Amino acid sequence: MSKIKEYLDENKDQLVNELVDLLKIPSVSADPAYKAEVNRCAEHVKQSLVNAGADNVEICPTAGHPIVYGEKIIDPALPTVLVYGHYDVQPADPIELWTSPPFEPVIKNGYIYARGAADDKGQFYMHVKAFEYMMKTDSLPCNAKFMIEGEEEVGSENLGLFVKANKEKLKADTILISDTSMISNEQPSISVGLRGLSYLEVEVTGPNRDLHSGLYGGAVGNPINILCNMIASLTDEDNHITIPGFYDNVEEVSAEDRAEMARAPFNQDDYNTELKIKSGFGEKGYSTNERTSIRPTLDVNGIWGGYIGEGAKTVLPSKAYAKISMRLVPNQSSEEITEKFQKHFESIAPDAVKVVVKPHHGGEPFLIPTDFSAYQAASKAMETTFGVKPIPVRSGGSIPITSLFEEELGLKSVLMGFGLATDDIHSPDEHYGIFNYLKGIETIPYFYQYFTEEFGK
Repeated sequence: MSKIKEYLDENKDQLVNELVDLLKIPSVSADPAYKAEVNRCAEHVKQSLVNAGADNVEICPTAGHPIVYGEKIIDPALPTVLVYGHYDVQPADPIELWTSPPFEPVIKNGYIYARGAADDKGQFYMHVKAFEYMMKTDSLPCNAKFMIEGEEEVGSENLGLFVKANKEKLKADTILISDTSMISNEQPSISVGLRGLSYLEVEVTGPNRDLHSGLYGGAVGNPINILCNMIASLTDEDNHITIPGFYDNVEEVSAEDRAEMARAPFNQDDYNTELKIKSGFGEKGYSTNERTSIRPTLDVNGIWGGYIGEGAKTVLPSKAYAKISMRLVPNQSSEEITEKFQKHFESIAPDAVKVVVKPHHGGEPFLIPTDFSAYQAASKAMETTFGVKPIPVRSGGSIPITSLFEEELGLKSVLMGFGLATDDIHSPDEHYGIFNYLKGIETIPYFYQYFTEEFGK
């Protein structure tokens, strides 16, 4: 691995240009209008794996978007690393807030700006290029498999069926994922915990049609007003969630573990400045980092209804809608929380409206031990390339497939991400550092080396 820096220096432009080409494909899984582009992206990923030297590369159809699979088995007696990633991306809306078109990548100030740059195209593509380097230099120390899906951003609905039907194909010794962030480019970290997710849509219906707000306002329930009041009641003055039984199974993290978490570098003033806010906001009694990692949350992700066009229209709307997500912590069940939310939300609706709660998707919280060989290999690999030992941290995000992999394949995942919290994933002007992209390619071969060594002990 000693020559990988030289290889990166010599091939930097080519490596960046290849990622740019991948980012040009608008593989938005949530919008059926982009189905052809999602399929085109799958073909692009397949060809990239073929070019890198993988065998048995195939596009595996599902009831939704396809999964790309490839492998390199150099010796069945050696350990196998299964790489997971996703080539689908979030919708780019609101497009008007982008400073450059979301699918026309722009490089400025050392970052690639495009939808999917950090989540997850830039991060999964590091693995393809690191694998290619090991193949070119005949330095792949163990077996490698790749499973790159196209539905992560819509809940990986068909991945579970694929995994259950292909357990032998996916047989491995660990799963390596880069779909998370680290503390900073100076202080790397490895995610050892993920929150679960319950995602729902609510519909509130009042009168059978839109009404004139002068003739009917004050006498007929306004679904938007009522929806806002209902949502406001879901938290109290301490930002504690009021759904009955919501906290019944919440893991209470010990004071010792909270103190260990507090070792991670963090400056609240810098955080506020970067986000252009006056102060943090959240559940009373917890720090910002704790609120985004070890505590459950409830957030409105979208709300709409009535007239939102130019000018004025004095309408009392018939319907109002909201999308709501709840991040969950260990011991909480997404199915149970979804059920509790639905029961409570329906119970607080006044008679003036009808409420429908539509569950979308969910995932379970996940904790990763730091004392198994794959984590140790990841830690050693990052320390080798960064010169600093990574800190284990809990992430606020959700990767539901980690629990699926452990349940169906009996495998623990290693979340060795190279993104940053400031990459604006899911937001306008998403970006990914070229430093981070190349550092990932540099680090991943060391993971293979150290995992092979650790596995043989």
